[in-house]
Amino acid sequence: MRLLAVEARQNGSYHLDRYHQVVGLGAELNVLNGEGSPGFWPAGRYRVVGSAKIGDIVDAAARWHAQASFDGVLTFAESAIVTAAAVASALGLPGIGVRSAVASRNKLLMHAAHDRAGAPHALFRYAPTLADGLAAAEQWGYPVVIKPALGAASNFVFRADSPAEFARCYDCAAKGARTMKWVQLEADGIDLGPDGLVVESFLGGTEHLIEAVAWDGEVVLASVVDRVAAEQPASSHSTFEYNLHWAPTTLGDRELALVHEALTAAAAGQGLRRSVLHAEVRFHADRPHVLEVTPRPGGGGLERMARASAGYDPIQAHVEVACGRRPPVRGYQPTGTCTAAFPLICEPGTITSVVVAPELMTAPDLLFCRLAAEPGDVIKRPPDGNAMVGFIGATGGSRQDAMNSAVRLAKLINVTVAN
Repeated sequence: MRLLAVEARQNGSYHLDRYHQVVGLGAELNVLNGEGSPGFWPAGRYRVVGSAKIGDIVDAAARWHAQASFDGVLTFAESAIVTAAAVASALGLPGIGVRSAVASRNKLLMHAAHDRAGAPHALFRYAPTLADGLAAAEQWGYPVVIKPALGAASNFVFRADSPAEFARCYDCAAKGARTMKWVQLEADGIDLGPDGLVVESFLGGTEHLIEAVAWDGEVVLASVVDRVAAEQPASSHSTFEYNLHWAPTTLGDRELALVHEALTAAAAGQGLRRSVLHAEVRFHADRPHVLEVTPRPGGGGLERMARASAGYDPIQAHVEVACGRRPPVRGYQPTGTCTAAFPLICEPGTITSVVVAPELMTAPDLLFCRLAAEPGDVIKRPPDGNAMVGFIGATGGSRQDAMNSAVRLAKLINVTVAN
């Protein structure tokens, strides 16, 4: 398999681990970045366009495809979903199409797609002004959620419990929506739909993360992970960034059937006919409500949790789909291995050192440790941003044992920060 991975603007080394996982599957991976660092990927399989304009990226991909004859195009970046779809379409290779990609990138358009398809979801309203948002909150009642339409990784997502909180959160989210990294990494010249903020009714209840595959109208659930962390207060703003996860899920057969029904409708609404899916749902009033569905594997080590706890490899499935082949997905069947994972978070400031104890990488209960920051990186924390040092995961005899192991192992990583 000869694959082309694309980003309009390279997000540092964030996706390097997954690129190596693709190579580990036996694929030849070529990387095309609109704007990128020299030497990021082996010479001969790496090109930098020198421009983040979508037309320039597509043209460069077409020239390379004429020489190399790629089998598929993929991306792991939320900010490159639309770019990858545009490149695949221009090269005549399998893909989800630009229209479906935009509906999967823009939270407002995603909600509208779910609404048309009859997928259960939160009440939502586009809020280009503070008055628009306050009117929605007054109509539905507090609490409500405020988020950027083009957000990612829970950046600038806040819960507001009163009009005064709403005004403070709206101001922070509006500033973040214009300046956040995930927006800046998008290609130039693509219409991503309405930007700004979306207000949603708050959904109380348990939250779950699903890795799945959609193929010609059929959705197969492959991995289900529970989110076990509550919203975190941050300078008078309630945020959603501290994501502790464990698996296998506590959901029973009835609840999983409802999740399957909801995600089947959501994927159809977004036009995702052949795609891997990462989905997030919350149970509210005894019914799963779809928070989002995106056509890529989930981040934060979820692929390693899926392999260990569900026997499913989202990376391999992503590769197969990119080549136009249906992945061999058996449906959700827990393996009996319990896993837990969470993000590594430090105080805001500039990282001066990251020291990992040698015994960490040889610990028998370590599932993974992935560092996403290095000395010199500036860490912004809510309400100013949501930068992570990395992610860590562990295994255990029970979900709680796995979480305890992850907490213990995380203490073997020492990060110093200069404020």
